[in-house]
Amino acid sequence: MKLSHSDIISILSAYINDADKYSYDDIKKRHLSQPSTHNFALSFELKKDHYIILRDNSAFDDLNYLENEINKLNDKKLKINLLKNDLSNLTTYALFYKGKEYYLAKLQKTTKRLDTYLYEHYKEISRSRWQKYIKDSRVSINGKTITTPSYEIDDRAIIDIKLPEEKKFEKEKLDILYLDDNVIVINKPAGILTHAKGTESDEFTVADFFKRYSTYALDTNRAGIVHRLDRDTSGVIIGARNNETANLLKKQFAKRLTKKTYIAITTGIPKLEKARIDLPIARNPKKPATFKISSNGKVAITDYKVLKINENYALIELMPKTGRTHQLRVHLNYINCSILGDKVYGAKKADRMYLHAEKLEITIPNKGRITFEAKLPKEFKNIFKK
Repeated sequence: MKLSHSDIISILSAYINDADKYSYDDIKKRHLSQPSTHNFALSFELKKDHYIILRDNSAFDDLNYLENEINKLNDKKLKINLLKNDLSNLTTYALFYKGKEYYLAKLQKTTKRLDTYLYEHYKEISRSRWQKYIKDSRVSINGKTITTPSYEIDDRAIIDIKLPEEKKFEKEKLDILYLDDNVIVINKPAGILTHAKGTESDEFTVADFFKRYSTYALDTNRAGIVHRLDRDTSGVIIGARNNETANLLKKQFAKRLTKKTYIAITTGIPKLEKARIDLPIARNPKKPATFKISSNGKVAITDYKVLKINENYALIELMPKTGRTHQLRVHLNYINCSILGDKVYGAKKADRMYLHAEKLEITIPNKGRITFEAKLPKEFKNIFKK
């Protein structure tokens, strides 16, 4: 049995749409064999799928016979799917080509990776988290504990899953400032993470709350998240309720098209009532979780204006022009005006870090440009009572 590349393509064209687009290199692992003395078979791979072309002039469209012949070559016990000849006016599996009778079978796996199977059936849990559960011996197949995510299973497998007890966040609520079909805006309290740092967390986050309202990044620990506030910063944070809105919002943050206003209470009083701090920021190699002013750092610009002062503190309005991590905290610390309660860059302890995201101006779908505002927390006002 000799089949040229053009012969193979001609046969495939009777069964597969656009088969003529495949090149010689697309058809891999060709192997010629003889299931019985009166027939020949060519097995090959095409786009990761396994096929067998069987030439047999005595088959006469007999499915049982054809499957038995192909099964002689099916050492991996894949599922046999005989394809119908789409070029024929009759319902037939046979193709008569150059005086010979040909059949095409597609062989398909009947098994799946365990982690893939679990994710497809329980999409509320991410695939990465399923992999962790499997490695933690939380999944058994037919009574046997499996710790390998790539373990192959079929639909007959009896699966037993022991998930860890998780804290329920249904009753946890956050203050919603604005809600429509595309965005959700909340007033984040100080002390709450924007999103979990790892794949697993038993701590309530803004992303856990957004998960009730969003379809964006739903199978991750960042559901609805398009920007973030530090754990100890309170104030306005916007979330996306769908993928299209997420792309729109993220582009604005990336291109600095948003306008943010923060309020801080500092333990020092700036020398100038109003000024711009234009100092680059880089990660501190001595303390990798922190940042510092560095000539080799990234551009960081903050405008500020002193609103009020008393004997001990200054109430300052901050308008960052860039969005570097810890930017406001690092800039204020550099001019000897650390934020009250800043455990990393400050010196004076307090009941919280006194940094609040007061306003966010941004463009949202169907509404245009809007400024969202979260009122100043009462603890700020208490320090500056008249």
